[in-house]
Amino acid sequence: MYDVIIIGGGPSGLMASIAAASSGQQVLLIEKGKKLGKKLVISGGGRCNVTNRLPLDEIVKNIPGNGRFLHSPFSVFNNEDIISFFEGLGVALKEEDHGRMFPVSNRAQDVADAMFREMDRLNVKVMLDSPVKKLLMTDEKVTGVRLHSGEEFTAKAIVVAVGGKAVPQTGSTGDGYPWAEKAGHTVTDLYPTEVPLLSKEPFIVSRELQGLALRDAAVSVLNKKGKNLVTHQMDMLFTHFGLSGPAVLRCSQYVVKEMKKNGGEPVEMRINTLTEENAESAFQLLHKMMKDEPKKAVKNVWKSITQERWLLFLMARAGIDPQAVGAELASDKVRAFAQQLTAFSMNVTGTQPIEKAFVTGGGVSIKEIEPKTMASKKKPGLYFCGEILDIHGYTGGYNITSALVTGNVAGRSAAAFAEELKVTN
Repeated sequence: MYDVIIIGGGPSGLMASIAAASSGQQVLLIEKGKKLGKKLVISGGGRCNVTNRLPLDEIVKNIPGNGRFLHSPFSVFNNEDIISFFEGLGVALKEEDHGRMFPVSNRAQDVADAMFREMDRLNVKVMLDSPVKKLLMTDEKVTGVRLHSGEEFTAKAIVVAVGGKAVPQTGSTGDGYPWAEKAGHTVTDLYPTEVPLLSKEPFIVSRELQGLALRDAAVSVLNKKGKNLVTHQMDMLFTHFGLSGPAVLRCSQYVVKEMKKNGGEPVEMRINTLTEENAESAFQLLHKMMKDEPKKAVKNVWKSITQERWLLFLMARAGIDPQAVGAELASDKVRAFAQQLTAFSMNVTGTQPIEKAFVTGGGVSIKEIEPKTMASKKKPGLYFCGEILDIHGYTGGYNITSALVTGNVAGRSAAAFAEELKVTN
């Protein structure tokens, strides 16, 4: 009999085990894979973006999937606490752009190893290669777990930290959703977020722009009435199947939601490469540049505006010969080019599958979770944390912040619940 069993050895499960064991409880962590912390080690491109130092309100804004729920858990344990936690374990951190926090060593493995050492120090028992088949429960409470091997372990409290369905090579294959439903929870529709987009546009199919990266472009998603749903200004990339890169990943969940609304029709996206300009001011700018050098080929006049490959592609779309000189170019063509530069329009037809996504949208409904403790409102002794919950953020340290915060709160609360049972019995 353990006090607390934690299922899942990703960021939230590791944090939950440390939080529960720090309260002096006997903790068992069960992981179905051959090693712990797989997702942790590949996060942030192998550097592990452990959290984000932006103010809490900003963090919540960057978690468009139910980020407001996190206000309560943050009052117990927040991003600054995450920073103190790792620094206390001897992992020096540094701040990069947009508040992202990384280990000074740039090694995700150092973050994982520090957590493993702390678990050893606190005598957390770890079982690897041990997939859980089901949660054991009565009508009143959760009592333990049964493994696929048939072995059973009992505990006063159980923390489910098995992740979502994204990045399945790390072991998150959606195992926890049926358990949650069995315990009486609602699992909302699952969908990919932070995921590359697909397109059948001729220039995508022909791979004409494959590998072209646009720096700091403003990428927008429009609904079928042409209303702008969201704009993200960051880098983006054309690929052989469609679009990728940070701006596109952030737009992806809006594409998914719009396609749900419009019955699966393609969704229009717009790209503005001259983010300071609109079609009219861009036209004036192009015109002035031509007037200043009327005898030069326009390709050379405008080459400072954007990358050559994109410039030539858009000039062709506007019917402009790159060798034409400014003095002989009709202004309607310049207008058409200004329009392409500031509002290039294309359709996307969907996303790569959830398995290719960085983050799972949807999950265990947060309406059924006690925000201060991460306890199930349906089954005493059951706690949820991390990506199995219906909470998702943009990439940039927001999802791992949510995982570590909810993990800490779940572990701490499960330990308090187990302690109280000992006192009352």
